[in-house]
Formats: sequence, C-alpha cells, structure tokens
Amino acid sequence: MFEVSDLQVSYGQSEVIHQINFSAKKNETVAIMGRNGMGKTTLFKALIGILPSKGGKITLEGKELTHLESYQRVSSGLAYVPQGRMIFPNMTVEENIKTGLENSKTREIPEDIYSLFPVLFEMSRRKGGNLSGGQQQQLAIARALVTNPKVLLLDEPTEGIQPSIIKEIARTLNEIRKMREITILVSEQVLSFTLEIADRLIVIESGQFIHEDQRQQVDAAKIRQYLSV
Repeated sequence: MFEVSDLQVSYGQSEVIHQINFSAKKNETVAIMGRNGMGKTTLFKALIGILPSKGGKITLEGKELTHLESYQRVSSGLAYVPQGRMIFPNMTVEENIKTGLENSKTREIPEDIYSLFPVLFEMSRRKGGNLSGGQQQQLAIARALVTNPKVLLLDEPTEGIQPSIIKEIARTLNEIRKMREITILVSEQVLSFTLEIADRLIVIESGQFIHEDQRQQVDAAKIRQYLSV
C-alpha cells in the first residue's frame, strides 16, 4: 500500500532523516515513536510534501509521490493531521471541515464524519478557536478524512490533550480504520495510546529507525527506555 525507500531529508546542509525504509499495508496502523527532536515531524512533513526529500522514494499503491506537491499527494490518497492541529480559529467547525473539500466535486460533508465525531455536529456553528484541545484534534482529523484518504498521517495527536479524550481519540481511530479500511501512520510519545491503536511500533532516534516490534511482541519496558533516555 505505502512504501518509503532510502528517504533522506535535510535542513540546509544538515541531514535530519537518514535513509529510512519502511512500508505499511492496507488497513494497518503503524506508530513511529521517539522523543522530541528525533525526526518524527520532519519525517511526516517529508511524506506529505511540506519538506522536500534529498533522496529516496515514496510510493502509494505503486504510484511515486516523491516529487509531487502536497496537494497532489492529497489527491493521490494521502491526508495529514499536523502537530498542534493547525485548525482555522476564526472559521466555524463546519467551515474548517469543508476546507478539506476544496478539490472535491461536492461540498457536502460525508455523513460518517458527524457519526464519528458527534461533538463536531453539536458545535458545527462554533468557531474552531473556541473548542478545547481535544475537540480541535477531532476537528483536524475530520478535516483530513473528508479527502477520502487511503493513508492518514497523524503527527503527535495526543499532544496537550487530557487522558479521557486521548482514550476517545484512540477509540475513534480504531473505528475509522474499521469503517474505511485505511492505513494509518501516527507519530507519538504516549505508549499506552499507541498500544490501543497500532499493529506495529517503530522507534526513531536521531533520524534513523532503531527498533521495531509487532504489538503482540512489544517489550514495553524497552520502548519506555527509548522514550525517556
């Protein structure tokens, strides 16, 4: 479904992502875990095309995306929920969601969006900036989902969100995968959340993958050690 080969990403002369290789199957959730500054956000920005790659290859269902612009990658089936949500605070919830429909033939919000996120239906006329952090995260996910993606990228979705809402987001992501059969890639530092949603965990350190486990074989103590060093 989604494959990354020998990906290299640099800021100026400084290489941040060093020849990363991984793939994700259809309907699989893969978590990229690591401490702050280890390259998670840089990797995700390169995958969606916000940052150019210095080398390597990104393919989705056999189509190469490496040199495409971000909007072209979205049209090809990638969707991105950035770190910090980045919703439009002065637009209503409904208007925020509809920004994801700019390249769609219809401006109608799919029915399953509000069934997945009932709080957004209740607050559809409220400005995005007036929502809580957890509600804004749900809004950012909803905005990405209306593009009907094959692969959903979520960068640090639990950041700044209270534990009860984190559990709700985990439940919703599992429901999304069940309903839509999409692939989910998530960058994260909260192991308990990751274990609720991911089939596979990969640890990134200094721009390189250093450890990988299937969820059933996860050594939680070892993962926590990587995250706390």
